[in-house]
Amino acid sequence: MRQPKKTGAKPKATGAKDAPKVSARDKRKYIDYKIKVKKGDPLPSFREDAIRLNKFLSNAGICSRREADVLIDTGVVSINGVIVTEMGYKVKPGDVVQYDGETITTGTKRYVLLNKPKGYITAIDDPRGRKTVMTLVSKACREQIFPVGRMERDTTGLMLFTNDGDMMKKLLHPRYHARKLYHIETNKSVAKEDLEKMTRGLDLEDGRMKAEAASFVEGGGSNEIGVEIRSGKNQVVRRMVEALGYEVIKLDRVVYAGLTKKDLPRGYYRHLTEQEIAFLKMSK
Repeated sequence: MRQPKKTGAKPKATGAKDAPKVSARDKRKYIDYKIKVKKGDPLPSFREDAIRLNKFLSNAGICSRREADVLIDTGVVSINGVIVTEMGYKVKPGDVVQYDGETITTGTKRYVLLNKPKGYITAIDDPRGRKTVMTLVSKACREQIFPVGRMERDTTGLMLFTNDGDMMKKLLHPRYHARKLYHIETNKSVAKEDLEKMTRGLDLEDGRMKAEAASFVEGGGSNEIGVEIRSGKNQVVRRMVEALGYEVIKLDRVVYAGLTKKDLPRGYYRHLTEQEIAFLKMSK
């Protein structure tokens, strides 16, 4: 999917040349890709100092962190001319890192926003041949990027992709959970008291969930509502609406972490601006 002209030409990517292709078997590891962190984990600080070797390789677009551990263990990565097999080794500024004899540099961090259309699953690859969101951003940059969180096949709207592990960890952190606003159409008129129930909280199979806000869409029908949440649990908005006895006809994410769909047609992507990246890093 090409990028709309309004966003300008894609920035040139920098990173390792001749990066190895990831096998279909390895790609399948990421079908259920999700960073898991404990509630007690601190939020990342985004400091640009020494970083773990596997993260360095991942940022350079060589492979994922998990695959980097395999490369390190097999002895094909060296630092300053010395082969390193220690998983926790940290790369310091000025270190010369080589993979299979070729010097590599940290790839540019990328932040790509997609307006996802209906019919695409959140997966790196799918053995069943279904369309994945990765095909929509395949030309966005040379670096390997990953979706932040998940989105159902029939859900549309904003998805963020990045190779910035710290940013991804922050946006998925239980203490942060990016703000998400959904435009929902149901099979029948929604009662006002049901909107109030959503903000007070509903008991679902995995615990009590509540919306930050819920209201009718201005200019829309009585079956169109806007629901804001911060929970990162799977399909939580759909499950809340269905728990009240409604069928979801349309579910569209119109705001994600302060980012909107303005000037971004369905099926297209754009790179975040420097201001937007700074905003995400500063948000608490």
